[in-house]
Amino acid sequence: MLTIYSDDHRLHHGRCELIDGKLMPCFEMPSRADHVLAQVRKRELGEVRGPDDFGRAPLLRVHSADYLDFFEGAWARWAAMGQEGDLLPYTWPARTLRAVKPTGLHGELGYYSFDAGAPITAGTWQAAYSAAQVALTAQAAIEQGAHAAFALCRPPGHHAAGDVMGGYCYLNNAAIAAQAFLDQGRAKVAILDVDYHHGNGTQDIFYSRADVFFASIHGDPQDEFPFFLGYADETGAGAGEGCNVNYPLPAGSDWSTWRAALEDACERIAAYEPEVVVVSLGVDTFKDDPISQFKLDSPDYLEMGKRIAQLGKPTLFVMEGGYAVEEIGINAVNVLEGFQRAQPGAR
Repeated sequence: MLTIYSDDHRLHHGRCELIDGKLMPCFEMPSRADHVLAQVRKRELGEVRGPDDFGRAPLLRVHSADYLDFFEGAWARWAAMGQEGDLLPYTWPARTLRAVKPTGLHGELGYYSFDAGAPITAGTWQAAYSAAQVALTAQAAIEQGAHAAFALCRPPGHHAAGDVMGGYCYLNNAAIAAQAFLDQGRAKVAILDVDYHHGNGTQDIFYSRADVFFASIHGDPQDEFPFFLGYADETGAGAGEGCNVNYPLPAGSDWSTWRAALEDACERIAAYEPEVVVVSLGVDTFKDDPISQFKLDSPDYLEMGKRIAQLGKPTLFVMEGGYAVEEIGINAVNVLEGFQRAQPGAR
């Protein structure tokens, strides 16, 4: 399986995030991608190469121009104010306030954010831009005939909506790739999000559309981030009614519980009959992940990959979460190996 990867991810290394009432070192760190890449190479998954540059046009198919302009220029504005620390929001347009966009940097940052878990640093724009190009390059490989490809994206993307960042995410890599498939002639795409946290950004982007089926298996948002999206009664709107399915699971869910949700999701995806599948590959469902509450173990990820392979569709894997750094590479590559082992003629 081809892996697309860029060293540009190292340009983004936030110093802190606001969690549990404290400013703490970010769980989302460069070593995450390093461990995955090391396992890809150790286990000889396949060729590893860098991304091509498709420019901003594919990003604009998912994200608004004003949001991209803000994100790209935010650090320069921050530095011009004489600041050196991470740029983090501290106010948001909550339900009792007006959703108007201010002109000042802090106001705009709050307008374009939903939490204080997406710090902007000097290299964040370039890292996120390159991650989107990683996803687009892997997507192009599938369009050119590959049955599967792995986009080793960092920072992740599934919490980013069309004009909102948060949850370590700035550009929605999976959504950008899915839209590229559609723009290049595919009629229907399915996105399967297996990250512990609900892919609220991806759901929001495609919620009213029938050309993308979105399925997410995640921690129950009554108790888990992102809290305000990911409930079972969210099934799509308008033309997209029935094209969105959520599987909120309780804390402590093990492989047997998780596998039942995966089975149902795969059956729903198969019935939708997509031409291609995009997998938002988060492995923070692991039993020892520091910010998650599921109990999957490393061998379970092999089985996960095998079941996804049974869909029999060209499949793009896009890296999302996973914060048990030592195990993230093992678990992510287990999914990919499980997928490959299930292919006809595989050994």
